[in-house]
Amino acid sequence: MWPISQSTRLKLVERMAKNLVTPSIWSRKYGLLSQEEAEEDAKRIEAAAFATANQHFTQEPDGDGSSAVQLYAKESSRLMIDVIKRGPVAKADAELGILAKIKECDGTTFDISGDPRKVIDGEEAEILLKLLTEPGRRYTKICFSNTSFGREAALIAQPILSSMKDHLIEVDLSDIVAGRPEEEALEVMEMFSSALEGSKLHSLNLSYNALGEKGIRAFGALLKSQHDLEELYLINDGISEEAAMAVHELLPSTDKLKVLHFHNNMTGDEGAIAIAKIVSKSPLLEDFRCSSTRVESEGGIALATELGSCTHLKKLDLRDNMFGVDAGLALSKVLSEFSNLSEIYLSYLNLEDEGSIAIWNALKESAPSLEVLDMAGNEITARAAPVLASFIASKQFLTKLNLAENELKDEGAILIAKALEEGHGQLCEVDMNTNMIRRAGARCLALAVISKPSLKLLNINGNYISDEGIDEVRDTFKNCPTVLGPLDENDPDGEDYDEEEEQDGHIEHELESKLKGLEIKHED
Repeated sequence: MWPISQSTRLKLVERMAKNLVTPSIWSRKYGLLSQEEAEEDAKRIEAAAFATANQHFTQEPDGDGSSAVQLYAKESSRLMIDVIKRGPVAKADAELGILAKIKECDGTTFDISGDPRKVIDGEEAEILLKLLTEPGRRYTKICFSNTSFGREAALIAQPILSSMKDHLIEVDLSDIVAGRPEEEALEVMEMFSSALEGSKLHSLNLSYNALGEKGIRAFGALLKSQHDLEELYLINDGISEEAAMAVHELLPSTDKLKVLHFHNNMTGDEGAIAIAKIVSKSPLLEDFRCSSTRVESEGGIALATELGSCTHLKKLDLRDNMFGVDAGLALSKVLSEFSNLSEIYLSYLNLEDEGSIAIWNALKESAPSLEVLDMAGNEITARAAPVLASFIASKQFLTKLNLAENELKDEGAILIAKALEEGHGQLCEVDMNTNMIRRAGARCLALAVISKPSLKLLNINGNYISDEGIDEVRDTFKNCPTVLGPLDENDPDGEDYDEEEEQDGHIEHELESKLKGLEIKHED
């Protein structure tokens, strides 16, 4: 009899909710609950009653569960009566509602980025920010993200920020003017900028504000006064060529900068050249991101060249640009300087075989502790696979290998599998989706990674694996099926990618025979 099934519990929740919204003498006296409130109360009642009854059942292991069922019913009825007598809960008043935005407030960190995004007026700003004015508190970090300030709200915030700016080291003003007309948004930015001018920040986040050049210049007073910045975030800000030039013009010093992010902007080549000038004056840079910024070959070469001075680089993210082979070659020439590099993201850069091979050869001689290699979507073919496999074999600390959406085919997959067979005990994720891989390559990859103790995902979806191959791979992962990614986009009838090699349908056997005994040197 106990425990009752989940389906029965759900039905009882529905019945309780229905009873709570049904008019009665009680509802005339105490008020009728809304459907939404009744459903929430019913879930809470059922969960509490079940917990009480279940605890009773565990204390009587020899019982048949009937007493637990009776207790469950009794407790449910009691709690329902309590809710009915309580009546509908009035909506929280404005002050309680706006205070829910506060995510953290511990005397040193003040964060109002809690969901949902809120457009606040002057009165709400006063309620939210009054905690910043309490005596005895010394805030060093503030986050106003996900909260849209209008003119009135900014007027409340301005003197408060000005009074505490000498203590601040981290300021997050990302997404603070959402939905505001341009004129008002720029005015709000100028207010915050003047309030914080002269502060000695280590971290400044101005992301998600659709800044453009006008917005960058609205924050000009703040930017001009920063000599100690270690982190600067300008993500999804509409950073055009002119805006990038403005950033370069306004920043007085970046010699302490360690993190610089320009993701998802419309920077282009000229903008990238301006960013490269910032990079050239940032010798301590450890984390550089200039991804999805519409940078082509000229800008890519400029960035790559100036990155050569950043010998402390640990993380490099240049994904989703239009670099091309020449920019890839330029990047390969400076990679030897990055002995501390642990993560490199170079997906969708049109590097092709030539640019990719140059990068692998350069990285092979440097970055001994590389953990992440992301080079998806670069038109890498099986011809580059021997160099790639040799590189992979030399990087024993790899945790993530992403080579998705290339053209490595079975030959490349088998070579990569052989490179991964020995060592690589920290490997967590291998993504080889959409690579024209067939049965032989899929089988080799599965067998190569199945024994890795840290493995969380092998993704070989979107390939040309036969039904028999799918069965073999799934059988390999039968004891850990969740580690094998979905195979719903696999096409067992895949396109013929090399008719000469595939004649008579013996490509898999030919490849395995051709590559049998092939050894890939694993460096110590």
